[in-house]
Amino acid sequence: MMRSNPQRKDLLILVRGGGEMATGIAHTLWQTHFRVWMTEIPQPLAVRREVSFCEAIYEGEKQVEGVVAKYIQTADEINHTWNEGMIPLLIDPEAKSREVLKPHVLVDAIVAKKNLGTRITHAPLVIGLGPGFTAGRDVHVLIETQRGHDLARLIFEGEAEPDTGIPGEIRGYSEERVLRTPREGIFKAHKRIGEQVNEGEVVATVGGLPVKPRISGVLRGILRDGTHVKERMKAGDIDPRGKEVYCYSISDKARSVAGGVLKAILMHFNA
Repeated sequence: MMRSNPQRKDLLILVRGGGEMATGIAHTLWQTHFRVWMTEIPQPLAVRREVSFCEAIYEGEKQVEGVVAKYIQTADEINHTWNEGMIPLLIDPEAKSREVLKPHVLVDAIVAKKNLGTRITHAPLVIGLGPGFTAGRDVHVLIETQRGHDLARLIFEGEAEPDTGIPGEIRGYSEERVLRTPREGIFKAHKRIGEQVNEGEVVATVGGLPVKPRISGVLRGILRDGTHVKERMKAGDIDPRGKEVYCYSISDKARSVAGGVLKAILMHFNA
């Protein structure tokens, strides 16, 4: 694999996705002085919205831990947004902006558990997260996203651990932490992120049917009011630790994976 060695400040990095994982990665890369832009779908479905840059699509700008992402409408605005000191984020599901800016690195951080179109030829260094990719075929490097001993490990050949479908455990709770929709319809939130909620309390409704937590704690994340949802879709996240501050900070997992991405970039371009 051919390697070029541009200066760090000249490296262009495209992060596909705008949810918490993509945000953790973009946040880390921005703070280490790379030029980053992000692409998203028109109506993102982030649950941990207070730590997801994709909220800029709805709000114009979104600040997470001191870093601001700005929603822009065309790739022509990317350089200007960088000069303003913000991460550009645009609606570009197929990442066609890469054809204009020619990124040195493309990070697929959609976390869809399948490949939604990323190819190893899309940049000199293509990085994927978790299951759905094969290192050496779809991407140059995979980052393990399964919690445990190998979290954030770099994989240069083969696949990551398969998706278990079981959320990470906090104080002995895993699947119990997740709020799921009872039916297809329009999601109506009755509580806001950061509020304390009790087991069995109605925190949202879909078509008149209640969404109730199975445990008590802080509402760490919840879908946007008015979102069209499908049955059994993840709609919220309860944190049994009860600390509101955790709702507004990037998770340990996202930070670890971001560190893995940074390591992969430095290994490639510092070789």
